[in-house]
Amino acid sequence: MTRVGRIGLYVLSVLVLYSVIAWPVASADFVRMGFDGISAAATGVGDLVTTLVR
Repeated sequence: MTRVGRIGLYVLSVLVLYSVIAWPVASADFVRMGFDGISAAATGVGDLVTTLVR
C-alpha cells in the first residue's frame, strides 16, 4: 500500500507541475481562491471565538 501511495503522490505532483507550467494564470487564480477560502474560514473561527468569549 505504501508503494501505491508513493506512486499516486508522484503522479499528482507531475500533474500539478504540468498545470502550473501550461496554465500559470489559471493556476495562480486557483491558488488565490484557496487562500481566500482559508482566510475566510480563519476569520469566521476568530469571530466565533470572540463571540464565545464575550
